[in-house]
Amino acid sequence: MAKLDIMLPAMGEGVLEATITKWLVNEGDPVEEDQPIVEVATDKVDSEIPSPDDGVITKIFFKEGDVPQVGDVLAWLENDKTEEKLDRPEVMVEVEKVKEEILEEKEQEQKRDETVEVARDSASSTPAGKFLSPLIRKIAKTEKISPEELDRIEGTGLEGRITKDDVLKWLKETREDKSGVAPLSVKKEGTTVSAGISKENPDQKTEPAKMSGHVVSETDDVEIIEMDRVRRIIAGHMVHSKQTSPHVTSFIEADVTGMVQWRDKVKDDFLQRTGQKITYTPLFIHAAAMALRDFPMVNVSVDGTRILRKKHINIGMATALPNGNLIVPVIKDADEKNLSGLTKAVNDLAVRARQNKLQPAEIQGGTFTITNFGTFRNLTGTPIINQPEAAILGVGAILKKPAVVETLHGDAIAIRHIIVLSITYDHRVIDGALGGRFLERVASYLENFDVNQSV
Repeated sequence: MAKLDIMLPAMGEGVLEATITKWLVNEGDPVEEDQPIVEVATDKVDSEIPSPDDGVITKIFFKEGDVPQVGDVLAWLENDKTEEKLDRPEVMVEVEKVKEEILEEKEQEQKRDETVEVARDSASSTPAGKFLSPLIRKIAKTEKISPEELDRIEGTGLEGRITKDDVLKWLKETREDKSGVAPLSVKKEGTTVSAGISKENPDQKTEPAKMSGHVVSETDDVEIIEMDRVRRIIAGHMVHSKQTSPHVTSFIEADVTGMVQWRDKVKDDFLQRTGQKITYTPLFIHAAAMALRDFPMVNVSVDGTRILRKKHINIGMATALPNGNLIVPVIKDADEKNLSGLTKAVNDLAVRARQNKLQPAEIQGGTFTITNFGTFRNLTGTPIINQPEAAILGVGAILKKPAVVETLHGDAIAIRHIIVLSITYDHRVIDGALGGRFLERVASYLENFDVNQSV
């Protein structure tokens, strides 16, 4: 009898562990090679782990909800083949590599935080010149009191300095009175008033809602729903992006009549020949990829004071899932694919994203993202940058509109297919001129679409 170790494989860059979300087999169940046996989830993607061979599952080592590390044995598989052992060194080398990368990243992040902390603590006075003692600065940091708010506090100390009692009084009069809830961690007369204690009923404490995807309480006015795991990840990612990058959004209109007419002409024949539907998404990706070639400084990320210009153009496409969540599969080297190749890649990734069958590597390594508001007939939007990228393209609905067109006999009004494009970019590294020229180039590629090309 051969016994195979079914291990948690490397789950992608920076990932050391995964959560067991669902076992698809039980101990004693026969399985076939490549049959999915367990569903796992990381902060990046949900995926299935297949059986490495035919056989019987003889032992399961982790329960649903457990969090094994990469390289841990999840289960044993036995069959009648020659005794063999799964080679572990390759997996463990990958684990150690990921650990080193995470440790290095944490050390760099700690250094940056220390630098910021020193700079923050060095502000010993308000914008108006009021002196701030270390104690007052610490309270202000804990309670998130801005320098402008400190300026509005009337100091009762020597030479008008702000005292601890002044700050606590200001907190009580402003934040507690407005919200009905005492501020966080404010000590009063030897006691601590905690968040969630109502002024009207101090004996009644309100528990913060946990976040895991189901209704936890309901009143006549409010239904409280916990966020599921994916929604929590999305929320954290969006907040991180807004806190990291100064966002700027630019807009442009494009006349895509030629592109629309070309697609209408070829879509039925393409479906019959390939079994694939050709949507507008690969056309947008193709235009963006060519524009990124023209403006490589948009295809970048930021690391401290360093700009990292990416040599590959890997375009992510934001995909809405049936449960309302969002995932961004990535088309690698999008600039090297023709329209037929892009169409097949887009369709494949979109289908498997909605079926929860993407591999971790398929949602990593993006250098630029496209999100399509037009799917929901929205005219345009101001998307949030998908960190650590520096820009994201928003695509609105294509609508028939009257427009001025130039003819040999002068200007005329005609019905045209018009789209509004938007680009949100990180103003630390992309200025308005670069962002605007890049967006204009994308629009130009769409407006001058080659209607004679085959697909």
